[in-house]
Amino acid sequence: MQELAPGLWRWTSVHPEAVENPTPGSPADWPAEVGSVAYAIDDTLVLIDPLVPADTWPALDELAHGRRRVLVLITIQWHRRSREEVVDRYRASTSKARKNLPSQVVPIPLQGAGETMFWLPDVATLVPGDRLLGDGKGGLRVCPDSWLGYLRGSIDGAQLRVLLAPLLDLPIERVLVSHGEPVLARAGEALRRALA
Repeated sequence: MQELAPGLWRWTSVHPEAVENPTPGSPADWPAEVGSVAYAIDDTLVLIDPLVPADTWPALDELAHGRRRVLVLITIQWHRRSREEVVDRYRASTSKARKNLPSQVVPIPLQGAGETMFWLPDVATLVPGDRLLGDGKGGLRVCPDSWLGYLRGSIDGAQLRVLLAPLLDLPIERVLVSHGEPVLARAGEALRRALA
């Protein structure tokens, strides 16, 4: 678990459903290691898309200790991952409790794209699910069109870029992607390049 800013951590773990050598651009085209985020705000611990391997539970236990509440948020339906174990272990609330989010956690629903990203303004960090990915070169990319085909009234990459364009107005320093390497500095510029 890596602390990226005061109160902000990210860790990776191998996803049990990852496909070895996926076809490039296919729905299975993502690295086996996926990212999860923990954000501590006052008496609340927020976990976003947590996939918790056995060796990470002690660190999460320490973060959750003494906090009044733990919230588990998912960005997209596929990212339930360890949600139920977290709920059981910490008596956590889930995404359904979004109306009770701390003001420092801002949901950004992408209408028609099947995802809600989370903006953490106090640490200038954006946490996407599947719509923004690490590009393998230190930047970002928009997900392949094949990842959008299941959506009703399916959108394509061009339409997704339009939905993502308002993010350019945020003072983003970091983007903590679930798939690929995060962008830890000057992420607003990386996002602008990805959407160009």
